[in-house]
Amino acid sequence: MILVTGGAGFIGANFVLQWCAQSDESVTNLDALTYAGNLANLQGVEGNPQYRFVHGDITDATLLPRLLAELKPRAIVHFAAESHVDRSIHGPQAFIHTNVNGTFNLLEAARGYWQALPTAEQSAFRFLHVSTDEVYGTLGPQDPAFTETTAYAPNSPYSASKAASDHLVRAYHHTYGLPVLTTNCSNNYGPFQFTEKLIPLLITHALAGKPLPIYGDGQQVRDWLYVEDHCRAICRVLEAGTPGEVYNVGGWNEKPNLEIVHAVCTLLDELAPQANGCSYASLITHVTDRPGHDRRYAIDAGKIAETLGWKPRETFETGLRKTVQWYLQNPQWVAAVMDGRYREQQESPA
Repeated sequence: MILVTGGAGFIGANFVLQWCAQSDESVTNLDALTYAGNLANLQGVEGNPQYRFVHGDITDATLLPRLLAELKPRAIVHFAAESHVDRSIHGPQAFIHTNVNGTFNLLEAARGYWQALPTAEQSAFRFLHVSTDEVYGTLGPQDPAFTETTAYAPNSPYSASKAASDHLVRAYHHTYGLPVLTTNCSNNYGPFQFTEKLIPLLITHALAGKPLPIYGDGQQVRDWLYVEDHCRAICRVLEAGTPGEVYNVGGWNEKPNLEIVHAVCTLLDELAPQANGCSYASLITHVTDRPGHDRRYAIDAGKIAETLGWKPRETFETGLRKTVQWYLQNPQWVAAVMDGRYREQQESPA
């Protein structure tokens, strides 16, 4: 079996759902159910005997060794993290607590567990750490895309906390021999994404007739990766990645934020037009830019393509259409997230 941390979050939940749909191997999901953890994301595996949920926190250093001894996983896939840049600017302590201290606790527990395994199981064990392209900093318009050897230059408390966790993972491999794998992904989008993130924020604001806020001039460039493609990449790295290696995962979709906004508005005009006949683009509003806002991210995903044969299946156009359709088809999920009811519903999870 495998242990997933943060499996009730956006990417983690998509990974668990995909894993259960494509594998017979059991998966246990350890999640603290902070604001971005939502058990409703996992209704698709409720009652599935290969899935188990454990309500717990990676910052709990006493829980982790007990859980690993009980579960005996052959791999850990580590998603659990605070991940919203704006929140890290206003409250960085939580990001250090979870992303740095939590990853350290998980590594320590994994090291103790792994060192006690028989030799053959030690060789087969993997610790896969899911990280972000934001650790590399920002790029100029003509700079080459980030590769796995790009120097780290994080510019926000969030990206600094993820960079610290990446360095800890690397150190545990080089110091102790722990068989780790690290993936650094570009901007994810797709089903179950919390509504503070750009694309679901645009969809929910537009449908409510609210302004669509765009930082600054809206020309900040990001590489966009459909979440199910990202999950397939993680599965492939877990299956065939070389311990100690880093794999950048991107969608080959560099686009400025303003183009994303117009693309979402165009789809909504088609799929859920306003009663007044106006385009949703009329709701676009430019607001003061985020402090220290990185101008451009771009991922060179050549290594994972060449060594492991992974490439994204979705274009940005196909992935965005699937995403908008999902939010339109799941108004109850959206409403529960928007008004906070999902938190009340999982205060005492089974």
